[in-house]
Amino acid sequence: MRIGHGYDVHKLTKNRKLILGGVEVPYNVGLLGHSDADVLVHAIIDALLGAAGLGDIGKYFPDTDPKYKNISSLKLLEHVCQLLKEKNYEIENIDATIIAQSPKLSFYIDKMKNNISSVCGIGLEQINIKATTEEGLGFTGENRGISAHAVCLIK
Repeated sequence: MRIGHGYDVHKLTKNRKLILGGVEVPYNVGLLGHSDADVLVHAIIDALLGAAGLGDIGKYFPDTDPKYKNISSLKLLEHVCQLLKEKNYEIENIDATIIAQSPKLSFYIDKMKNNISSVCGIGLEQINIKATTEEGLGFTGENRGISAHAVCLIK
């Protein structure tokens, strides 16, 4: 058994879609990034890569490579899950937290879980996603960005 932790953060900006867990969340701003800037999926990718001792998201998907410009982070997750499979690792579970002052995300969490379950080839019961605020504190609390933490167990 191996444990991994991932963290990601992106700045909120105008003229971008807000994508979390592969779900477009209606909101007046989105996250700035080279890909779709899906902080949840990026944190999960780093947790999985970390657990397998395979480096981090930047090693495989550098933000200087034009082929990843605006790519769906679910495509990146699919690639990482294939890497794990090639190394004979199985995902036991993923637990993740999105930190955002707004918008409220509870309505979208089941859709996020479905997307991640489908891409990773694991059951819904193996994925837990939570969302919380920081009570107005820090950059997420001031609505300047969104962050996510993820932990996973692989065997």
